[in-house]
Amino acid sequence: MKVMKFGGTSVGSPERMRDVARIIQDGDQNIVVLSALSGTTNALVELSTYLYDKEFSKFKSRLLELRKHYENFISNIYEKEESKEEAREMVQAHFDYIDAFSKDMFTIYEERAILAQGELMSTAFFHIFCKENGINSKLLPALDFMRTNSDSEPDDYFIWVNLDRMLKEHAGHDIYITQGYICRNAFGEIDNLKRGGSDYTASLIGAAVEVDEIQIWTDIDGMHNNDPRIVDNTKPIDHLSFDEAAELAYFGAKILHPSSVRPAQMKNIPVRLKNTMEPSAGGTLISSESISRTIKAVAAKDGITAIKIRSGRMLMAYGFLRSVFEVFELYRTPIDMITTSEVAVSLTIDDVSHLDKIIKSLEKFGTVEVDNNLSIVCVVGDFISEKSGFASAIMHALRDIPLRMVSYGGSKNNVSVLINESDKQNALQMLNDELFEA
Repeated sequence: MKVMKFGGTSVGSPERMRDVARIIQDGDQNIVVLSALSGTTNALVELSTYLYDKEFSKFKSRLLELRKHYENFISNIYEKEESKEEAREMVQAHFDYIDAFSKDMFTIYEERAILAQGELMSTAFFHIFCKENGINSKLLPALDFMRTNSDSEPDDYFIWVNLDRMLKEHAGHDIYITQGYICRNAFGEIDNLKRGGSDYTASLIGAAVEVDEIQIWTDIDGMHNNDPRIVDNTKPIDHLSFDEAAELAYFGAKILHPSSVRPAQMKNIPVRLKNTMEPSAGGTLISSESISRTIKAVAAKDGITAIKIRSGRMLMAYGFLRSVFEVFELYRTPIDMITTSEVAVSLTIDDVSHLDKIIKSLEKFGTVEVDNNLSIVCVVGDFISEKSGFASAIMHALRDIPLRMVSYGGSKNNVSVLINESDKQNALQMLNDELFEA
């Protein structure tokens, strides 16, 4: 059995959804995880904003626009009138549900319920299509088995028990269809796994069922060795280790959600990144093996803020760094990079929602400087201390780029540098030319 996840662009048009139906019929029993049709989640976020702002005329207009898009989708994907009618009734129910929120108080809880409607409709569309075409499928509602605990982390035991029960109750189907991204929280309320969470859903399901492979299908041919949107001559990567893939996902490789590797890694289940438009292409395989001790890829993460705390109290002192870290723990703000000297500590964050409070707390320890509009460039591979040359090759490639911070040695898979956002494209291209093209 495999888990096969398809993103919004892979099901964003009737033609793409037909392609997905062909791909999943590969002779195996598969669990198919779908995102919302492309553009839907953004539209639902926009609708929620109008409700928060009580701009009901804009809400009604945007809802009607989205409804017309869905009606056009129905007209073009189904052949049989009974399938079209079933889909129209389903869409009517969901849009009536969304519209009802314009008549009452609107909070974050109602927003989460609205955001879930995209996945609920896309999976219903696909299930109706499968039935029309004789595909032996069953729709398994993710809201019946996917749950987070009081810490907003996946409740692994609940997921396993309920998914196992549902699969046994509906044994004998070739295809099981479910929603990515959406879940219930510890209180039973509709919630979600945040943006990109469909990848996370696929990995959590794969780990719970202990499938043979997890496949993430997108619109590009696997993970590339650099950002193909801004860098010339990038190439797909055949193989990555779990640790390498996690580093790339966290530091900017958009094809994979940063959290999605961990559940698969815990159960040692390989993850394969595939291209919906080129199903025969090999894609990228992610597994526990690292097949070559070399530089694999480069990624960049924008929107970085650097904070420097300068204090004479650091000199020959213990406990100073603990006090600094406690500030970030208090405001639940993760740190990306950190460097220290005898009298200063510099670190980076990408979540600035509590920046003013963090600065005020840090000023108790010394002088605080803040720099914005920075990028972390991350070079990933299988670096080992016994083999020299990796760091020098990276630094030589970046010889004309001003470096704000350098992180090396914290992981055998990652060398990171902090630069100005304005230098990012040049830095990525220079690294590509010298590390891969040469």
